[in-house]
Amino acid sequence: MRTRGQTGNTKFVKQMNREGILYQLKQKRMSRAELAAETKLSRPCISSLVDEMIGEGLIREIGTGQSRGGRKPVLLEYNSQAFAVVGAVYEGNCIHMAIADLHGHILSRYQARLKPPADGEKALAALEAGLTKLLGQCSFERSQLHGIGIGLPGITERNKGTISFAPSTGWMGQPVRQALEERLGLPVFIDNDVNMMTIGEFYQGAGRGAKNLIQIYVGSGIGAGIVINGQLYRGSKEAAGEIGYMMIGPFRNRSQREYGVFESNFGVPGILSKAQPLLPSWEEGAPILPQLQAAAAEGHPEARALLQDTYRHWAFGMANVASIMDPELLVLGGEMIHLDEQGLQTIQELLSRLIPVVPVIKTASLGDQAGIIGAVHCVLESFPNHRSWSE
Repeated sequence: MRTRGQTGNTKFVKQMNREGILYQLKQKRMSRAELAAETKLSRPCISSLVDEMIGEGLIREIGTGQSRGGRKPVLLEYNSQAFAVVGAVYEGNCIHMAIADLHGHILSRYQARLKPPADGEKALAALEAGLTKLLGQCSFERSQLHGIGIGLPGITERNKGTISFAPSTGWMGQPVRQALEERLGLPVFIDNDVNMMTIGEFYQGAGRGAKNLIQIYVGSGIGAGIVINGQLYRGSKEAAGEIGYMMIGPFRNRSQREYGVFESNFGVPGILSKAQPLLPSWEEGAPILPQLQAAAAEGHPEARALLQDTYRHWAFGMANVASIMDPELLVLGGEMIHLDEQGLQTIQELLSRLIPVVPVIKTASLGDQAGIIGAVHCVLESFPNHRSWSE
């Protein structure tokens, strides 16, 4: 935390000092004197800021600690229940939402399936309905919500609050964040859906402990989230990770609003279009990969051939990103979490023949929670910077 010799306006300095106090109290309970020692702030400054945040509900007094001579000190703790945040992510035709406290602990969840075609208006309506349901399940009022993080398909422009490319929703170039804030009455933080999932896996899932990783996600499209030295990399136009546009698989002329070549051929809809005529029976709405694996295990030659072709082309995409980025870890998400042991081994063997250095490969561990956790984290990163939104 910067304190001594800091320049800039008073409001900024005060905000930094508040954040420093909250950071210390998130680690453990402390007295005012201990906060002054840890932050290097004066005791009058600590007293003033602590009293202010007690009034806001961010900090609370919880009794007395051990005395080192004189009066026992009053202990303070961070009140993670003072406010809440909401995380949401669109995954195919589903929306997953949750309310979390200020420690990021999930308190309540909501999930709904959108009727296809899932256009922008349906997505907005589902988000609004989900927020109402979540508030009904918790003790929080809307005024206690700090904000909502939303993972959206396509290339998001976070600072502008727009989406520059999103063939699945038709939101391209529209002021999405503004529309969401007006409709929900909350600060909104948007990012690409796979980025949100990658953040979730990085902090609490398969990516914990890794500094350089790539998550590859196969759903209706194919995308990647890239973490370099512990930071999510988005690229100059926030389009990093759009690997669905790699030239992998049969190519045909496409319009500007269509999916990319790789994802058209080997995203879930592309695989499903090839699998349906082959499988003697298939369960609609269920993951396609386990059904293909089961048919191949039963000796269905065409299912086995499609499965091997899918593995081979997925491995091509992994080889492309791994040879450029040299990550320590590849996290496989979406449909690929259903890879069985033989499938993982096949992909690893293919990669060992395609690239000189094969990263560690893990399947994503958080399931549909990954995007929610990432979205919650994006809002918490801003706290308490944006409390002035509703003031």
